[in-house]
Amino acid sequence: MSTFTKNPRPILFPLLCVFGMVAAIMTLSYGETKTTAAAKKKIVFIAGNPSHPPGEHEHRAGCMLLADQLNKSGLPVDAVVTTNGWPKDNSIFDGASAVVIYSDGGGGHPAMRQLDELKKLAKQGVGIGCIHYAVEIPKGEPGDTFLDLIGGYFESDWSVNPHWDASYKIPKHAVTRGIKDFNIRDEWYYHMRFRPKMDGVTPILTALPPAESLTRPDGPHEGNPAVREAVLERKEPQHTMWVYDRPAKFGRGRSFGFTGGHFHKNWKADDHRRVVLNAVAWIAGIEVPADGVPSKTPTDEEMAANLDKKN
Repeated sequence: MSTFTKNPRPILFPLLCVFGMVAAIMTLSYGETKTTAAAKKKIVFIAGNPSHPPGEHEHRAGCMLLADQLNKSGLPVDAVVTTNGWPKDNSIFDGASAVVIYSDGGGGHPAMRQLDELKKLAKQGVGIGCIHYAVEIPKGEPGDTFLDLIGGYFESDWSVNPHWDASYKIPKHAVTRGIKDFNIRDEWYYHMRFRPKMDGVTPILTALPPAESLTRPDGPHEGNPAVREAVLERKEPQHTMWVYDRPAKFGRGRSFGFTGGHFHKNWKADDHRRVVLNAVAWIAGIEVPADGVPSKTPTDEEMAANLDKKN
């Protein structure tokens, strides 16, 4: 009988140890990969249909640019983009930590027929963000839903949408980390309809609009006696970006509204872009770094990528 048959332990034991160590390393490595992937916060961008002249309301290009910046930031993020309005398959929201809508609004808002789905996501604690025209939805049930879910909205015959140069003094908040005071021209909506007493709402970008922003005749978007009194007579600064801590009955999540974003070129402005990236990270439950979300100024090629074909 061979030595191996008589006493296999001297040879088998070291081999088993080696195999065990390899298996353990492979398991640990695989486990770490799974843990890392699971730890990432999924962010779903909903880009609206093509709209406006070239360089304006570039929903697809804007969403893809912001998603790319987040995915390259080094933060635990998995940002995905769905285009041409509300996705046909709601399974894209499975496991989502935040949903950001950048689209046209009003009666054609992508969420108009999806308010119940939006409420469901909010009840799950999913963060909700709306950019530019996506903050406008008809008053009534849709508007009341937005008051509950994002803290405020553009209400026709109350809010206005002029183009003007806004100068912002930046307050202290997680969303403003790394952001300096800045000035930029955009179609900054203002005189928004907010929750009573601004309950749960924190202004992020606030400025006093110039009188020139109210030179148009009264209309559903252009002007009204209430906004003229507030801005021209009482000189009340207006909030053009806000964040919202939703109460328990609405899911205890986070939301934001950002009224800029009309001009695609403005995403190249570092503070304008980063304050939105910070807000997206914040509503997803990610700790915003002390210097803000890492974000390199987009190149001309990156800015030109994914633009809609428009006449």
